[in-house]
Amino acid sequence: MNIGIAVKNRIIELCSERNITINKLGTLSGVTQSTINNIISGRNNSTTISTIKKLCDGLNISIIDFFTSKVFEDLEQEIK
Repeated sequence: MNIGIAVKNRIIELCSERNITINKLGTLSGVTQSTINNIISGRNNSTTISTIKKLCDGLNISIIDFFTSKVFEDLEQEIK
C-alpha cells in the first residue's frame, strides 16, 4: 500500500469511528470539499502535512493519533 491510499483509508476509518460523513469532516476541519474528495477518490496521492493537521484538528485528534494506525505499518517503498 502506498501513502496516498493509507491516508485515504485512515480518513475513512476515523470518520466511520465518529459516525460523521466526509462532508461533515470538511466543515469541521475547514478543508475544502474538493480537497477531501480528491484525497478520497485517489486523485491526490500526496496530501500535505498541513492538510492532514487541519483534518486532525477537525477530528479533535493529534497528528500522532492520525498516524498511529495499522494502515501505516506496511507502506511500500516510495523511492525505487
